[in-house]
Amino acid sequence: MSTVPALLQGLFDDAAVFPPGDLPVAEAVPAHHAHRSAWYAEAVGPFLCGAGRLAELTGLAGPGLRVGLVLPGGSAELGPALAAAASLAPAGVQLVGVELTTRDAAEAVAALDLLLPPDVPAAVELPRELLHGDALDEVLDVLVDSPYRAKFRTGGVVAGAFPDETELAGLLTGCAQRGLPYKCTAGLHHAVRHTDPATGFEHHGFLNVLLAALETDRAAAAEVLAERTGEVLAKAVRELTDHQVTVIRNSFTAFGTCSIAEPLDDLAALGLLAPDSPSLEDR
Repeated sequence: MSTVPALLQGLFDDAAVFPPGDLPVAEAVPAHHAHRSAWYAEAVGPFLCGAGRLAELTGLAGPGLRVGLVLPGGSAELGPALAAAASLAPAGVQLVGVELTTRDAAEAVAALDLLLPPDVPAAVELPRELLHGDALDEVLDVLVDSPYRAKFRTGGVVAGAFPDETELAGLLTGCAQRGLPYKCTAGLHHAVRHTDPATGFEHHGFLNVLLAALETDRAAAAEVLAERTGEVLAKAVRELTDHQVTVIRNSFTAFGTCSIAEPLDDLAALGLLAPDSPSLEDR
């Protein structure tokens, strides 16, 4: 029986080469292979890689390196990046996802429809300044009529990159009301909402986001996102029904983290994940 509960399976996309981790590709790929062979392997998603660094995977991929292609330069990058990824397939690179940043959701959807292989999923990220009020509704309505997920940035290397709980609640509940899946990136290294003692940045917790994914009411979601007590969140996780877990993970599909160890350490400290413990569904 798996030691990784369904709530956590495939949740942690490996963004080790992105800030603030910035691990060299030559170190990050072997570390990823180690994660994928560890007892917690089912919790680990694909290796995230920017288009400009694909060539660095040559000779490192080994058998079946599952890669998520991150394209911050928009649709202009899509065709060349897909071709570059395809050229690495004989070396063991398996393209399992595309994350495309854009200022025009409809244009991004059209480009993905035209160029993306049918078996490769994609997520569309828009700048936060375009995700408010009527503009947010328009973006989500475009995506809900497509086969693609939304992608939300939940942090970064400056304080202004972190949405507060009310803003993030609006994004999550907008998706929940439409049945639109999403992934998150940046700032979710830890399980519980906290203030980073070194930077003073307010970080969302990934357990907060998982539990908030159940909510369709913005105020209720914001309240969950604001919770700072790990024991409260852990108790709520243990009380989730199988149906609620399915609803959560159909909504919040994954997040990129430059550290796989930090989320696992937090879960272990909360008693939610350990190599010799039963899965949450058996508790």
